[in-house]
Amino acid sequence: MLTDQDHRTPSPARRREQMLEGVETRLRSLLNDEYRRHTGQARAAILVESLAELVAAGGERVRPVVLFTGYLAAGGAPGDPGAVDVAAALELLDTAMVLRADVHDNVAVRRGMPALHVAHAAEHERGGWGGDAGRHGAYAATLAADLALACADRLAGALTGTARALWDELRADRCVGMYAHESMTAAYLADPWPGRCVSGCDSGCRAGWYALRAPLLIGAELAGRDDLAPAYEAYAAALHAAWRLRGFLDGGPEYAWEADLLREILLDGEERDVAERMIRDLVTRASRTADGAPVPGEWRAELVAFGERVASV
Repeated sequence: MLTDQDHRTPSPARRREQMLEGVETRLRSLLNDEYRRHTGQARAAILVESLAELVAAGGERVRPVVLFTGYLAAGGAPGDPGAVDVAAALELLDTAMVLRADVHDNVAVRRGMPALHVAHAAEHERGGWGGDAGRHGAYAATLAADLALACADRLAGALTGTARALWDELRADRCVGMYAHESMTAAYLADPWPGRCVSGCDSGCRAGWYALRAPLLIGAELAGRDDLAPAYEAYAAALHAAWRLRGFLDGGPEYAWEADLLREILLDGEERDVAERMIRDLVTRASRTADGAPVPGEWRAELVAFGERVASV
């Protein structure tokens, strides 16, 4: 016998989780199809398999979460395959950037397994192949990143209008932002204190607010709610600033030894309290924006809760 609970509409979090399950299925399907296309070419299939293993290892799927939050809050249909495809494309875009960053930073382990460039360098050494093993590994990872981008663009191919423009901008912004961050660091000009995020995000920020802004805006467009753009823009700007400050205080992955040094020099108990108040003020600003957004009350509450989780307040 069905109970009242059985007839209730799933919670916002559950609806989002159901769509995230669709992303996992779509990613597996896409990469399995790509693998089968190359099964007659053993070496080519190995590259696809490496990418598939990295993607399957997952992570937090942050960008799909953000996209589905913006999409469902805007009234998007749960389970829409077009939205699932775009969320999967966002994950592949992020994977491509991770692969390139791992090569540059010589990261040894990614998602609980050897980084792709490390694994392919080891394969080179085990096989006694000619040439330099490290360069072979780096080249394999670069090609895997290109493959991830090709698959991402395939998934995003149905986007049109503003949603397509947002995708194209995001593709470019991820590259330009990473280069700007790297060039500033190499020139010893990078300021590890992300204070500019409070007054207005630096467009050259490697962890740029496009990580929040673009998925939210694409989600609104997919749901046919371009009127939500101002609210989503304001929400993303404040929340990104809070997230960056939290990363600085807690020593997140965007901050290296110089940030640890700066924290030791500048942040005694009183200064840390000031920074914590700044984070809370930014989250409050994001929450007020969410509270005033023209979306259902349950999704306003979800946007507020999401902001608090992101900034760990």
